[in-house]
This record gives sequence, C-alpha cells and structure tokens, in this order.
Amino acid sequence: MPLLLFFFLLSGALAAQPTDVFLLIGQSNMAGRGLVTGEDRQPIPGVFAFSKERQWVPAIDPIHFDRPDRTGVGLGRTFAATLIRLGAAKNVGLVPAAFGGSALAEWVPGSTHYTNAVDRLKAALAASPGARLRGILWHQGEADSIDEERAITYRLRFARFIAALRKDLDAPNVPVLIGQLGEFVEIAKYPQLPLIQRELATIPLHVPLSGFVSSQGLGHKGDLLHFDSPAMKEFGRRYALEWLKFNP
Repeated sequence: MPLLLFFFLLSGALAAQPTDVFLLIGQSNMAGRGLVTGEDRQPIPGVFAFSKERQWVPAIDPIHFDRPDRTGVGLGRTFAATLIRLGAAKNVGLVPAAFGGSALAEWVPGSTHYTNAVDRLKAALAASPGARLRGILWHQGEADSIDEERAITYRLRFARFIAALRKDLDAPNVPVLIGQLGEFVEIAKYPQLPLIQRELATIPLHVPLSGFVSSQGLGHKGDLLHFDSPAMKEFGRRYALEWLKFNP
C-alpha cells in the first residue's frame, strides 16, 4: 500500500466518531469483572468508548473505571460489535457509567451515580456532533437481593428511575434493556434473589420500550457472583439481539 494512502486511511479511522450511542449503567456485572486477555485489548473497528477523561477513544477492555483494581471484560464491546456485524449500526459509542456494588436507591435523581451518568452521556453526545442516544443498558440487582423491602419495591422504584432518566436525557422513546442476574448467585448470601429475578423479568410488562435479557446458562468467574469473560461476551450478544427487537 502506498505510504500516502496508508496515512489517509489512518487519519480517516482516527477521525471517525460514534453515531449510535449507548449508556451502560448498573453495578459490577455491567461494569465487567471478566479476565482481560490480549484479544480484549485489540480495538474493534467502529466501536468507541467515552473515557474517564471524557474523550471518545477506541473501546478496549476494561472500558469501565469504577473500581480500577477490579474492572475487567464487560458486555459492551460484544454488544457493539454484534450491532455492527448485523448491519444495525456503523460507529457505536459506549458510555460507561456503572458502579460496582451500587443499589437501586443509589441511582435516584440527584444521586452521585445518576448525576454522573446524565452528565457523562450529555458530554459524550456533545463530543460527537450528530450522534444520538440509541439505548440504555442496565444490569443491577444483586445489591438489592439482601433486603426484602428493596426486593418487593424494586420494579416500582425502577420504573420511577427510568421515567426520570428518560426525561432528563430528553429520550422518551429510547429502549431500555434489563439483564437477568446470574443463575449461579448464592441465595444463602442474597436471600431475595428469586424475588429480584421475578421483578427484573416483569419490568417490560410495566415500563414502555423495555426488554429483558436472559442470562440462562452463563457461567461465573469462580466467585458465584460475577460473570466470566465468555459469559460477558455472550451476554453482550444477547443484549444486542434484544435491542434489535426495537429496531428491526
């Protein structure tokens, strides 16, 4: 390849910016705790992440930075790559804003996590003129599985949270995807897990434009709490297929 052509193509790749933006929120299984390998450090053409420094960069795992000593492979990159492979998007931007260990009560309007998510999403869109928010990806619930009152009221509280978030983002028709908790999570440590799982599964019956993503058969990294890297990647594919139901 002629040197001039090489630099032309390289500059074009560097100049590319996301057009379809997705907000990733929740707790540690959205942030990702899977083992990172060399493959996970390789950029995927057309897949970007909004960095801690609030810049669009090629998405390489870990894209989250909530707990730097724990972050790892998440579902975001595979989600984006699946949309691109299926022709549903060309340049996908991921805005990581999940935080490990956070309960739903920590995502109410005015809270640190909520405010951070809204601010980062708005900054991400401003940094890529013409980009649109196309979806909100949520995975959370383990922190609410230790308390009966939290579990009983989860669906109602989540509906209020999403209504407020859509309003603050001026995105009333943006799909929201909700992931099932791991089937492997220990009920002895998280006694309200079955109730939370039911609450999560029935959210689409009560929250418009929301979809539920199954975690059936996905494995953990050995701690009976966090999905391993292969599971995270499969989960990302499932999130993408669920999103396509709203955007056939």
